[in-house]
This record gives sequence, structure tokens and C-alpha cells, in this order.
Amino acid sequence: MRETLELFVTCPRGIEGLLLDEMKALGAQSPRETHSGVSLQGDMQLAYRICLWSRLANRVLLILERFPVADAQGLYDGVAGIDWSQHLLPEGSLAVDFGGILPGVDNTHFGALKVKDAIVDGLRKADGSRPSVDRVNPDLRINVHCRSGEAQLAIDLSGHSLHQRGYRLQQGAAPLKENLAAAILLRAGWPQLAETHGALADPMCGSGTFLVEAAMMAADMAPNLQREQWGFSHWLQHDPALWETVRAEAKQRAEAGLAREPLWIRGYEADPRLLQPLRNNIQRAGLGNWVKVYQGELATFAPSPDKGQKGLIVCNPPYGERLGEAASLVYLYQKLGEVLRQQCEGWQAAIFTGNPDLGKRMGIRSHKQYALFNGALPCKLLLMDLQPERYVTGSAKPMQERSNQSAAQPEQQADSRQPSAQPVTDVPQTNARLSESAQMFANRLKKNLKNLGKWARQQDISCYRVYDADMPEFAVAIDLYGDWAHVQEYQAPETISEDKARARLQDVLVALPGVLGIPPAQVVLKQRLRQSGSAQYQRMDRKGEFLTINEGQVKLLVNLTDYLDTGVFLDHRPLRLRLAAEARNKRFLNLFCYTASATVHAAVGGARSTTSVDLSRTYLDWARRNLSLNGLSDLHQLVHADVMQWLEDDRGEYDLIFIDPPTFSNSKRLDDVFDVQRDHVRLIEMAMDRLAAGGVAYFSNNFRRFRLDAALQEKYEVSDISAQTLDKDFQRNTRIHRTWRISRR
Repeated sequence: MRETLELFVTCPRGIEGLLLDEMKALGAQSPRETHSGVSLQGDMQLAYRICLWSRLANRVLLILERFPVADAQGLYDGVAGIDWSQHLLPEGSLAVDFGGILPGVDNTHFGALKVKDAIVDGLRKADGSRPSVDRVNPDLRINVHCRSGEAQLAIDLSGHSLHQRGYRLQQGAAPLKENLAAAILLRAGWPQLAETHGALADPMCGSGTFLVEAAMMAADMAPNLQREQWGFSHWLQHDPALWETVRAEAKQRAEAGLAREPLWIRGYEADPRLLQPLRNNIQRAGLGNWVKVYQGELATFAPSPDKGQKGLIVCNPPYGERLGEAASLVYLYQKLGEVLRQQCEGWQAAIFTGNPDLGKRMGIRSHKQYALFNGALPCKLLLMDLQPERYVTGSAKPMQERSNQSAAQPEQQADSRQPSAQPVTDVPQTNARLSESAQMFANRLKKNLKNLGKWARQQDISCYRVYDADMPEFAVAIDLYGDWAHVQEYQAPETISEDKARARLQDVLVALPGVLGIPPAQVVLKQRLRQSGSAQYQRMDRKGEFLTINEGQVKLLVNLTDYLDTGVFLDHRPLRLRLAAEARNKRFLNLFCYTASATVHAAVGGARSTTSVDLSRTYLDWARRNLSLNGLSDLHQLVHADVMQWLEDDRGEYDLIFIDPPTFSNSKRLDDVFDVQRDHVRLIEMAMDRLAAGGVAYFSNNFRRFRLDAALQEKYEVSDISAQTLDKDFQRNTRIHRTWRISRR
């Protein structure tokens, strides 16, 4: 074979320029960048070196022949003209990859078949024996590409694609290919950071691909040093002595690199089930002393290198094409940006995403962006300097978000705090003169605001009830959500005329903005009118506007306009905080989870795992957003199911259970109507069957005439803790909910 070889090295789209630089560094003669690869010339030693050392290539093709071709027969004749006895034994095996355009060849399978027939016919022995086809591990893999009347025939020296390093036998969902991860690290300048003993961390490390590729670069390890099977292993022109020389040099460099002091390279993965497979991958790569991984949510990510060194934060968060709903990912990226700003100042960041608009949610300006492809999906690599001057002003504050998609209508579930409503939009202006009755209401509201406002500030509470029909003639409930007021009108008694009730409501609306110091546009009014049947619990609007609120250590999303309730029941605030305090290392179950605010508290409080069940897809989507807003992963399971049926089928065990059912549910999905008074015994007993030894269940509901069955109090340890679950803003209305703590005797 001629000394100078013609090679074509393929790679993923978007990294051809990097591959060109790599080929030059490996000694290629006049390499030329082309679509999805690089053409070059060199000797066999260079070909072996590329196979062993290329971090970016997919395949290394050795071009044997080019010949004119017009049809299928011409393809057969051109391949048959090669002396295949120099390349493959008659008893060997082969595989053919065919691509391109050729008249008369309608599909790649037929093209590959013609090539295979030409090779086999040329090697067939007198006794009829001939090479076989092995598509998985052939002795020789042939690559043929036809274009513009010419066929290019090559031997694939790599065998399996070079991105398959061999260390990643176990992987999580949606992993990056190893050569794409290497390209991202090169674009991010990791080799230069590694030379200065910089650190690297991945807050969502998955299968650990970034970690292993980064460590191999830093330790000067050839990425395919551990591979044993190659496309040239059984090729008759293979030079084992030359190959062993190239491989021995790589082994020597790896041994010297691994003998150096390891860099600080750390990964964090939320799902504990992935940790052992992840560690197995790292051990297979021979990097157990260089790479360490720990269980950790994004919410708690804070890199702390042993010598205080800075470096690179690199991650591939989900971006809508794989692990999550697009709406919830808005809040995940927002949380990622918040964590990077607060915990990683002075570092560099490389965020790889298929949705650059999500990247904008991070509140950090990128100084460079690179277009790459993850398979066929166009993506962006965002490079960021984590310095305050790069932060988008105001990005760290709670902010109003607009959903990119409107949620579907929830299942029809109703309770006594959820009668139907009609939105009212004609909020009066603040310059209206207060009537005597309006002034009377304003005086009471000022008194409440002074009293409750002081308490709320002391407790660091930003959302609370400031008025709840304190004066019967003004039958409204007023909740403050930061600088927004959510007003709910109760149905007036029959003794109050409709005209008088309307006038009193106008008095409330006139007085509110001035007393609260907010614009009328930030007063949201809902009228609660009791109806039944399909009119209950209907969607009121489709604005899709969400506010981010703080409660304890968590953030929650509320929607003040689109539904009767906002997404969080303020009266359950103390109970949620109690669950957070008791959740550490517990398996938490949330039944009738609504928007999963209690689940978020339990997860941030350190729950080992959480399971949340609800029949409404709308609320489960909302729950997913709440989890993402707090940097919590898909480890926290959201289950779309009827709770009663799910409890009958579930065989899990839980240490902490929260049950907050509606008064009734008449969803068309159910064969029967759920009634909390009638069905609570069966509900609680099924939940208690799932309670682990030493566990605790909390049962709560807001049906004012509810009576807990005496049989439950005889069977279990039951304590009425309702008074302990009402904060100061709800103590005037002690019947807003009832709560019991239940455990086994």
C-alpha cells in the first residue's frame, strides 16, 4: 500500500472547525474542512493516532478507490475490480455502509447489497465458502458513497463510532455523545483552565460525560485508549507493530498524567438511583481518583473547591425536547441562573441548550455563542463570565412570568371554598371620593393592615390575608400577594338586595388602592357565586400570567386571574412549613396534590423522595413548574391518577403523607362522585396502609360541616391540630380548615 494515505474523518455537524485544528495538532498534511468532516493526507501511523487520540471524530475512513459509476451494475463492477484478497480473508466477515445518490439504486439497503455481492463474489472459494455478513462486529467495515457519477470506497478504520469510548455502559435519559461533550469543553476553554489547575463542576451531571471527558483532557489520556476492538483489527493490511508503538506512547502519557495531582472535578446528580451507574462509568474510565460525584439538587448546588480555585461550570440542562415540559423549564433555567449568580461568582459557565430563549431566562449575558447540533437538533452553546457586570439588572428579584402556553382546563373538582366565579374588570380609579360606608371599610382595612402587616414583616411573610368579611356588610376576602391584591367576593345573604351588595363591593374597590398603596390595575376581583354542575370551577381567563412568591425557603407560582383559586391556599401555610420541617430523609406522599406546594416544601426540606398524585393535568403541569422553579428534578414523581384508584393499586411505602381532598369531585373521569364526608374513612385507611412504621399522616379538609369518623379515632392515634395550623391572618376564621395528625397505635 502506498505510504501516503487519503483519509476522511467524520464528526458531528457544527464542530468541523475544531476537528480541523485537532487534525493539524495530530500531524495531518494540508487538512481541509468539509461538511461534517475533514479530508487529509498522512501515513498509517497518523491514521492510528487519529483513531486513538481524536476527541471529536466519529469515524476514520481510509479511501481505497474512486471510480466513475452510472448505475447499479457499474457500482458492482467498480467494487469487483479491487483485489479484496489483500484486505479480507475468505472466511472473514464484513458490513457495508452505503449512502448517496445513484440511478437505479432506490435505497441504501440495495446499494449495500450490490457492494457486498461484488466483494463476496471476488473472495468465494472453489468449495463455495465465502465471507459472511456481520453488521455488529465485522472483520471489515466498508463505506461507499456515490455522488455526481462517482463512487468513493473506503475502509472504516474505527469500527464502532469513535464517540463510543467504552466507559459509558450505563447512562441516564438524554445523554450527550462523548465527542459533542468534548467539543463543548474545548469551546469553553477547559484545556487552558486545566493547565492553570482550574476546577470544573457539573450541577446536573447525568451519566457524567462532561466530567469524564474533562478529566481525560486534563490527565492527557487518549479518549479511546481502553478500546480493544477496532475496524482495522482483522484488516489484512493492519500493522500490529506500528499500532503497538502508537498505543504504548499513549499509555505512557496517560500514566504520567494520572500520576499528577488530580484537578478538582465534581458532579452532582439529583436521582440517587443514577449515582452508582455514574460511579461505575468513572471507574471504567480509570478516573476514580480524579472525578467525584454526589447526590444533590440544583437548588443546593454550591461548588467549594479544596483550594478556593475557580474554573468552569458546565451543564446540559433539559430544553424541551427530552425530559420535561417546556413551561416548567422556564423556571428551571431561572433557578439555574440564580444559583450561578449567587454561588459561582468568578467562574466561567458553559450552558448547552436546544432552546436559547430558555437561556435568556438565566439573567446572565453570554459573551460568546456557538451553534452546534445534538443529533439533528440545532442547539446553542452559551459561554458566560459569572461577573456582576454580566448579570441582567433585576434578574435576581421575584418576577412576573408569562407562560408560553396556556394550560388546559383542570378536572372539575370542587369544595366549599371553590364555588363558581365571574371576573370583574371595572375596578374604580383611586381618585374617586370615598363615601361614608367606603370610609368605614377603609378604616377597618387600615387597622388590619397595620396589625397584620407588622406581624407579616416579622415572620418574613409576603402573602397573607388582610381582611376576611370582618364587617358582614363588606363580604369579601382580601389576600395580599406582594404588591397585588386578590379580592374574593362572597355571595351576599338573601337579606341583602343585589343593588346594595353591588354598591358595597364598589365601596371596597374604591377604598382598596388608596389604603394598600397599589395601582387599581393590580387589584384582581373574583365573585364567588354558588352554582352546581358543570358551571362549577370553570376557567375564568386565559392570560397565563404567573407571579413568583416566596414562602419559607421555597418559591411558588401563583396565577391571580385565570382560576378561582390562585395555586396556593394561604391558610395552609403553617402546615406546609411543618411538613418541610419533618420531611428530612423521609419518603413523602402528597394526595390531591393540587399545584404541589406542599411537595416543594418537603423536597426543599430534604425529603428522600416525593410522590404527588392528582387527577388534573393542569395542576400537575403547574406542580412541575413549581418544582423546576426551586431547582428540583424529575426525581420528584408527579402522578396523573384518581387518588382512590391509585391507592388501591399502589404498593409503595411512605414515611410522611399529606392528604388534602376536595369536598367533592365530579370529574367525568370518575365512575362515582368523591364525597369527603362519605369517603374519608376509606381514603384514610388506604393511605395508612401505605404508611411506614413510625410514619405520620396529616389529613385536612375545609368542609365546614365535616365530622371525622369515630372509628378512625379508635383505630389510630389521632390528634386535632387545627389550631396549630392557623397563622394570625386566619385566626378570625377558625373554620377555614380542619387538620388531624394520624399515626399508628
